[in-house]
Parts: sequence; C-alpha cells; structure tokens
Amino acid sequence: MTEKITLGEIAIAVQRKDINHVHLSVHPPDGRVTLSAPIATRLVVARAYVISKLGWIREQQRRLAKQVRETPRQLVNRESPYLWGRRYLMTVVQREAKPTVSLDHRRITLTVRPGSDAAKRAEVMHTWHKMLLHVTVPPLIEKWEQKLKVKVHGYFLQRIKTKWGSCNPRAGHIRLNTELVKNPKDLLEYVIVHEMAHLLEPTHNDRFLASWKSITRPGEKPVRNSTSCR
Repeated sequence: MTEKITLGEIAIAVQRKDINHVHLSVHPPDGRVTLSAPIATRLVVARAYVISKLGWIREQQRRLAKQVRETPRQLVNRESPYLWGRRYLMTVVQREAKPTVSLDHRRITLTVRPGSDAAKRAEVMHTWHKMLLHVTVPPLIEKWEQKLKVKVHGYFLQRIKTKWGSCNPRAGHIRLNTELVKNPKDLLEYVIVHEMAHLLEPTHNDRFLASWKSITRPGEKPVRNSTSCR
C-alpha cells in the first residue's frame, strides 16, 4: 500500500520496498515526488528525511518547470518541433522512397511514403532521434568515465514516461529517455553524469550528494540540473 506525506503544497508518495536505503525522486514532467523506503522504516523517520531534503525537492521542481515540454505532435507541415532546445520548422514530403529525416539550418524535413499516418511519422522521427543520441552519447560517456574513474558497460535509449534516466549499478548500465534529444545538450550531459555517479553510490544518500557537489564544484560550468533518476 502506498502511504503519503504532505508538506505544504508538496505531496510525497511513500512506497515500502525490500531495499536497504531510501530513494527520493522528483519525476518529470510535473515534479511528482516519490520516496521508496525500506520496509521497516517508520513513517515519522521518512517524514524527517523528506523535510531535510525540501530545498532539493523544490529546486528540482523549479528546474523541471523550466524544461522544454512539447505538446503532442502530428508531425505535419508548418509544425515547429524542438531539437536540442531549439525550435525547427517541419516540412513533410510524401514520396515513394525509404523514410528519412534531414536537418538543414532551421528546418527538419521528414520524408515518408504516401498515406503514412501520424503513428508512422512518429516512428520515423523517433528512429532519427535515437540515431542523433547514439552519435552524441558515447563521447559524453567516455569523457566522464575518465573524470569519475568508472566504466559504463552499456547504455540504452527508450521512451520513459516518468524520468530522464536510470542506472543499474550492478550491471554497469545506464538508461536514457529519448525525449532528451528535444532539450539542450547540457541537460543530456547532466543526466549522463548523474547516472554515472550512481556507479559510485547507488542511492541519493549524503555520500552521493557530497560526491555530486565535488563533480559540479565551483569554477566548472555546471550542466543543467534537472533529473528524477534513482
């Protein structure tokens, strides 16, 4: 059964799990907050933990509210989808040829076969988005492997409804939301670094927060802080 902690305007759903540490998450797109806690954790203890993290929760919600959020697209002429945080004009071409997507200055040209419906157009765009991410993600992983002294054994791209990414520390894998391609690249880098930091510390405990501060220490250009990953 899911319990709830209410602190002012913030409602936190508490879930009991067979885990050793508390996991506090702020989920896109609306800043929903969840807390996963060990089964034996008393609710008053969970409440005290959440109170200690209120500043962090509000900061994550504020940053999420600033992120680019697209309304559902039909992918038709004259729409203006986002790519890497910028709007582009969409042109749809119907032609008996292999579906493709091309980028030219501020225009995205989607070529599909005649009669292709919105679902097919979305599938072609999603494949293109994954291709762009497959080009962009590996150099960022390599860069931060050297900085963090960790090894990512694999990464996966998929649509994720409730978070920007996740990490499996045991396998050394990270998972990234393909919607990241619509946002500025510094958000993508932030999520990658955040998930890679979980290879050092799986939870959002004080050790993780301390190591995270050292990663984004003053003097370095910070990447955009907005994630709900565990």
